[in-house]
Amino acid sequence: MNTVKIGWIGLGNMGIPMAGQLIKADYAVTVYNRTEGKNASLKEMGASAAENPQELINTTEVVIIMVADDAAVDQVFNGTNGIFDADISGKVIVNMSTVSPAISKRMAALCQEKGGQYLDAPVSGSVKQAETGQLVIMGGGDEAAFNKVKPILEKVGKLAKLVGATGAGNSAKLAINSLLALYAQGLAETVLFANEQGIATADLLELINNAAIGNVFTKIKGDAIITDNYKAAFALKHIVKDLNLAKAEGISSPLAKTTLHTFENAASKYGEEDIIAVIKQIKE
Repeated sequence: MNTVKIGWIGLGNMGIPMAGQLIKADYAVTVYNRTEGKNASLKEMGASAAENPQELINTTEVVIIMVADDAAVDQVFNGTNGIFDADISGKVIVNMSTVSPAISKRMAALCQEKGGQYLDAPVSGSVKQAETGQLVIMGGGDEAAFNKVKPILEKVGKLAKLVGATGAGNSAKLAINSLLALYAQGLAETVLFANEQGIATADLLELINNAAIGNVFTKIKGDAIITDNYKAAFALKHIVKDLNLAKAEGISSPLAKTTLHTFENAASKYGEEDIIAVIKQIKE
């Protein structure tokens, strides 16, 4: 068994398969989630469960966080029985959530004051990549701390790369997710235009996916359109959050503004569905 004891906070669609990769890699993993029932599958795999983040910190050396947003991160650190209620001296805390650079900088400073280290390390990829350990991980923070946890990160991703100081990983993720939104809207508009010209969706997507413009995204989301399956791998409401975070960081290009407007309009009806459900909003 690997000797590093890992704590995992956040067991959503991504957190469960990512933590599962570490258990499969023979790490001792302790998990915490606000909704206790979500830990059942990981406990069956051999994980331990903590009652709260404070307890989890006390029994682990490296703690990984994968939660929804800035507010959830703040609660994990500063809430009752949160991370900062524990002694974090010598601990490395890795926040893999898609959040603002600002909250990473704030939490990193507080961790340093308390003798711990903080890294932002969000991921590019969805549930399928999480289940197969094929995520792309972009890190921000201290190089020595990143190198210390890199072997762990490489169990959940095919690439783990430090891109700068604290917050840089978050900025890189917001850039990538801005492109993701452009891809989704572009694919949706392309399919609808072709349909208006009498071209079947399946025929169009076969052409796209065999051309230079085809990629993993067009294949996966194209299949979702063809089968009319909008079960969320990456919920549309989350891309609205990310686009607003990117806007707050200064992105203001014409495409970014248009895409944010489109997805905000879609969120009230289709926010719980997959990002590619934007096609329904555009069609309407």
